[in-house]
Amino acid sequence: MTVDKDPAAEVVSVSPEDPETSPSVTTPSAPSKPFWTTLWQQQRENIKILAIALSIALVLRLFVAEPRYIPSNSMEPTLHVGDRLLVEKVSYRFHPPQTGDIVVFYPPPQLQKLGYEPHQAFIKRVIGLPGQTVAVHRGKVYLDGVPRAEAYIAEAPQYEMIPVTVPPGHLFVMGDNRNDSNDSHVWGFLPIENLVGHAQFRFWPLSEMGQV
Repeated sequence: MTVDKDPAAEVVSVSPEDPETSPSVTTPSAPSKPFWTTLWQQQRENIKILAIALSIALVLRLFVAEPRYIPSNSMEPTLHVGDRLLVEKVSYRFHPPQTGDIVVFYPPPQLQKLGYEPHQAFIKRVIGLPGQTVAVHRGKVYLDGVPRAEAYIAEAPQYEMIPVTVPPGHLFVMGDNRNDSNDSHVWGFLPIENLVGHAQFRFWPLSEMGQV
């Protein structure tokens, strides 16, 4: 007598909890960040540091010191065309300019009327202070009637200038290259308020680096 197999006996029950027989389930991965977002996150700190450094440099330039270059020969032999200087802008907030200071300034109204730009910088040496009298006679500059010893000039001035008294709030300035300088002997007095600062340090060329 044969016995047929029960078809149901061939069916194997699969438990959902059985890791060996359960179908695998794939968890979707998180979407990747855009390239620019990743780059920004990586460089954000560097950009912050750069922004802070630029801000400090701007503040220093506006209120403390700034570089300038010499565009003409009016201050030879002390300064030459192409020299780079550091102009400090703090000291004159605490004390007035002194005779002999080399100053950078914006052109006074009389020069602006001749076509010079308001922010075009000039550089000259202070010769006369408010209340002092300046004259040029026989190759000498006189301050309050006393001839000045000026070893720094290119040559003696080859012109005459009658005595003039510097008014309050102004200066009398001259270039060291006396015979090739557009200065106070040509256009008059410089308002102190036009000063940019005191030229104190030459940083280029390296062979001439130092105080001026």
